[in-house]
Amino acid sequence: MSRKLIAAALAAGVLCLGGCASVTSGIHQQITVNTNPAGASCVLDRKDGQLGAISSTPGSVTVRKTKNDINIVCNKDGYQQATYLNHSGVEEMTVGNVIIGGGIGWAIDSSTGSDNKYTAVVNITMIPATAQTAAPASAPAPAAAK
Repeated sequence: MSRKLIAAALAAGVLCLGGCASVTSGIHQQITVNTNPAGASCVLDRKDGQLGAISSTPGSVTVRKTKNDINIVCNKDGYQQATYLNHSGVEEMTVGNVIIGGGIGWAIDSSTGSDNKYTAVVNITMIPATAQTAAPASAPAPAAAK
Protein backbone atom coordinates (compact mmCIF):
# COMPACT_ATOMS: atom_id res chain seq x y z
CA MET A 1 0.00 0.00 0.00
CA SER A 2 1.19 3.48 -0.73
CA ARG A 3 1.71 6.03 2.00
CA LYS A 4 -0.93 8.29 0.43
CA LEU A 5 -3.53 5.52 0.60
CA ILE A 6 -2.70 4.76 4.23
CA ALA A 7 -2.86 8.47 5.12
CA ALA A 8 -6.23 8.81 3.37
CA ALA A 9 -7.60 5.75 5.20
CA LEU A 10 -6.43 7.14 8.56
CA ALA A 11 -7.95 10.55 7.80
CA ALA A 12 -11.28 8.92 6.88
CA GLY A 13 -11.19 6.90 10.10
CA VAL A 14 -10.59 10.03 12.18
CA LEU A 15 -13.50 11.80 10.47
CA CYS A 16 -15.80 8.87 11.23
CA LEU A 17 -14.77 8.86 14.87
CA GLY A 18 -15.44 12.58 15.10
CA GLY A 19 -19.16 11.87 14.82
CA CYS A 20 -19.22 9.14 17.44
CA ALA A 21 -21.31 9.81 20.51
CA SER A 22 -18.69 7.94 22.54
CA VAL A 23 -16.15 10.59 21.63
CA THR A 24 -18.46 13.58 22.10
CA SER A 25 -20.65 12.59 25.05
CA GLY A 26 -19.07 9.55 26.67
CA ILE A 27 -20.59 6.51 28.32
CA HIS A 28 -21.54 8.22 31.61
CA GLN A 29 -24.06 10.95 32.39
CA GLN A 30 -24.86 13.01 35.46
CA ILE A 31 -28.51 13.09 36.54
CA THR A 32 -29.63 15.81 38.94
CA VAL A 33 -32.79 15.31 41.00
CA ASN A 34 -34.70 18.28 42.44
CA THR A 35 -37.77 17.85 44.61
CA ASN A 36 -40.37 20.33 45.73
CA PRO A 37 -39.97 20.60 48.66
CA ALA A 38 -36.25 19.94 48.86
CA GLY A 39 -34.74 17.48 51.32
CA ALA A 40 -36.11 14.18 50.00
CA SER A 41 -34.00 11.03 49.82
CA CYS A 42 -34.00 9.34 46.42
CA VAL A 43 -32.79 6.04 44.97
CA LEU A 44 -32.01 5.53 41.28
CA ASP A 45 -32.21 2.00 39.91
CA ARG A 46 -32.86 0.06 36.74
CA LYS A 47 -33.18 -3.58 35.84
CA ASP A 48 -29.46 -4.21 36.35
CA GLY A 49 -29.56 -2.91 39.95
CA GLN A 50 -29.25 0.22 42.05
CA LEU A 51 -27.25 3.01 40.41
CA GLY A 52 -26.97 5.40 43.31
CA ALA A 53 -28.72 7.33 46.02
CA ILE A 54 -29.22 10.95 46.98
CA SER A 55 -29.49 11.51 50.73
CA SER A 56 -31.07 14.96 50.44
CA THR A 57 -32.30 16.71 47.31
CA PRO A 58 -31.21 18.55 45.32
CA GLY A 59 -28.43 16.15 44.42
CA SER A 60 -26.77 14.33 41.54
CA VAL A 61 -25.70 10.83 40.58
CA THR A 62 -23.42 9.85 37.70
CA VAL A 63 -24.68 6.78 35.85
CA ARG A 64 -23.45 4.62 33.03
CA LYS A 65 -25.70 5.10 30.01
CA THR A 66 -27.60 2.08 28.67
CA LYS A 67 -30.76 1.37 26.72
CA ASN A 68 -32.60 0.67 30.00
CA ASP A 69 -34.82 3.26 31.71
CA ILE A 70 -33.98 4.51 35.20
CA ASN A 71 -36.57 4.46 37.98
CA ILE A 72 -36.20 7.27 40.53
CA VAL A 73 -38.00 6.82 43.86
CA CYS A 74 -38.05 9.67 46.41
CA ASN A 75 -39.24 9.73 50.02
CA LYS A 76 -39.69 12.55 52.54
CA ASP A 77 -41.40 12.50 55.92
CA GLY A 78 -44.91 13.93 55.68
CA TYR A 79 -45.13 13.31 51.92
CA GLN A 80 -46.25 10.47 49.68
CA GLN A 81 -43.56 8.46 47.91
CA ALA A 82 -42.88 9.95 44.47
CA THR A 83 -41.51 8.14 41.43
CA TYR A 84 -40.18 9.25 38.06
CA LEU A 85 -39.30 7.03 35.10
CA ASN A 86 -36.30 8.53 33.30
CA HIS A 87 -36.50 7.06 29.80
CA SER A 88 -33.38 6.14 27.90
CA GLY A 89 -33.42 8.16 24.69
CA VAL A 90 -31.20 8.33 21.63
CA GLU A 91 -28.17 10.64 21.66
CA GLU A 92 -28.27 13.15 18.77
CA MET A 93 -24.82 12.12 17.52
CA THR A 94 -26.18 8.67 16.63
CA VAL A 95 -27.62 10.05 13.38
CA GLY A 96 -24.18 11.37 12.43
CA ASN A 97 -22.70 7.93 13.04
CA VAL A 98 -25.11 6.32 10.60
CA ILE A 99 -24.65 9.03 7.94
CA ILE A 100 -20.88 9.47 8.19
CA GLY A 101 -19.74 6.06 9.32
CA GLY A 102 -22.27 3.89 7.58
CA GLY A 103 -23.38 2.40 10.88
CA ILE A 104 -19.98 1.28 12.18
CA GLY A 105 -19.83 4.18 14.64
CA TRP A 106 -23.40 3.45 15.73
CA ALA A 107 -22.53 -0.21 16.36
CA ILE A 108 -19.61 0.82 18.55
CA ASP A 109 -21.68 3.41 20.44
CA SER A 110 -24.56 0.98 20.88
CA SER A 111 -22.26 -1.61 22.43
CA THR A 112 -20.96 0.94 24.99
CA GLY A 113 -24.27 2.70 25.68
CA SER A 114 -22.97 6.08 24.56
CA ASP A 115 -25.72 6.35 21.93
CA ASN A 116 -28.23 6.67 24.80
CA LYS A 117 -29.11 9.62 27.03
CA TYR A 118 -31.39 10.42 29.96
CA THR A 119 -33.15 13.58 31.10
CA ALA A 120 -30.29 15.35 32.84
CA VAL A 121 -32.34 17.40 35.34
CA VAL A 122 -35.39 15.75 36.89
CA ASN A 123 -37.92 17.83 38.86
CA ILE A 124 -40.29 15.92 41.15
CA THR A 125 -43.15 17.47 43.11
CA MET A 126 -43.86 15.72 46.40
CA ILE A 127 -47.52 15.43 47.47
CA PRO A 128 -48.30 15.91 51.17
CA ALA A 129 -49.48 12.79 52.95
CA THR A 130 -53.15 12.98 53.83
CA ALA A 131 -54.28 12.60 57.41
CA GLN A 132 -55.79 9.25 58.28
CA THR A 133 -59.47 9.23 57.49
CA ALA A 134 -61.39 9.72 60.71
CA ALA A 135 -63.53 6.82 61.85
CA PRO A 136 -67.14 7.33 60.84
CA ALA A 137 -69.29 8.81 63.57
CA SER A 138 -71.49 6.29 65.28
CA ALA A 139 -75.19 6.41 64.50
CA PRO A 140 -77.22 8.53 66.86
CA ALA A 141 -78.90 6.66 69.68
CA PRO A 142 -82.58 5.97 69.08
CA ALA A 143 -84.92 8.42 70.71
CA ALA A 144 -86.36 7.24 73.98
CA ALA A 145 -90.01 6.26 73.86
CA LYS A 146 -92.34 8.45 75.86
